[in-house]
This record gives sequence, structure tokens and C-alpha cells, in this order.
Amino acid sequence: MNHTRRMRPSGFTLIELMIVVAIIGILAAIAIPAFSTYVRRSKTTEATSNLSVLFRTASSYYVAERATQGLSSSLVAGCTVGPASLTPASPGSQKVRGDFSANPSYAALGFTIADYVYYGYGVASIGAGCGRSANMGDLYTMFAEGDLDGDTTRSRVELAVGSDANNTLYHAPGFYIVNELE
Repeated sequence: MNHTRRMRPSGFTLIELMIVVAIIGILAAIAIPAFSTYVRRSKTTEATSNLSVLFRTASSYYVAERATQGLSSSLVAGCTVGPASLTPASPGSQKVRGDFSANPSYAALGFTIADYVYYGYGVASIGAGCGRSANMGDLYTMFAEGDLDGDTTRSRVELAVGSDANNTLYHAPGFYIVNELE
């Protein structure tokens, strides 16, 4: 007996393919906005990290002892730098390089960023000088501004800095952030 076996065609039906496409579409609709938010949030992490480095360089500068000029010199500490303008001046949605050495305040602090950045960095200061006393608030406001998605709305991250009773620098417990994901 010769039995002929009927072969069922292999492959997927149109309904099965449509269901798979619909599932992929739903997953993409959920994942793409979440991914975009994740990318912008990671760009904001750059700002908080670099502001922390800027604070550490300002702290080192503040406590370093310096001598006044002349033979009868005395040692002074508690030094601050003057304001520093936003560098790079026009941050956009693409990374750019900032020349921090061109600004005397950044040069005095020894602050530089070797990588390209999304944010520009600046310092608002009470001014350059030494012999600052303890318990001074608002010595600096260090800030970063960036346009993460190129729509001209800027994200801003700030870190307030003052001196404590031991005359060492401290910063606010957290970063003040406006338009984090702008």
C-alpha cells in the first residue's frame, strides 16, 4: 500500500504575521519614548558629575595656603575665584569642546574637561579674594546649562556652595535642576 502523505505548506499565515507586527509596534511605541528619556537623563548626569569635580577643585583652592608678598609675608587661606562665564558659551544638542584654560577663574582652580560636553559650565561668585571668614553662605553658585534636544529650551543644573564653621567649603545637599529633560 502506497500511502501518499499530504504535505501541509510551511510558513506563517497572514493573521499570525499581522499579530507579530502589531506586538512589535506596541513594544516600539512604549520603548522609544522611554529610551529618549533615558538618553536625556544620562546627559544630565554629565552635568552633575562635572559640577562635583568643579566643587572639589574649588575646595582645594579654598583651603590652600598662600603667602602675601614681601619679606614680612603672612599665610592666608579661604581664597575664592571670580565669576566664570558659561563655557562653552553655546551648548547644543551635539557635544562640543570647551576651552576652560582661557578663563582665569577656571585656570586658577585647575578645572578643565578633556571630553566634548553637552553642557556649558559657569560660576557665579562673590568675587576673587582671600581671607574669607567661616560660615559664609553663597560663596559660589556653580551651574551647567545645556540644550539637550536642540529646541532652544535649556536645562539648568545648579550647586550652591558656602563655608562652614571650620571654614571649609560645603555644598547644598543636592543639585537644583530646572528642565532636567527639557
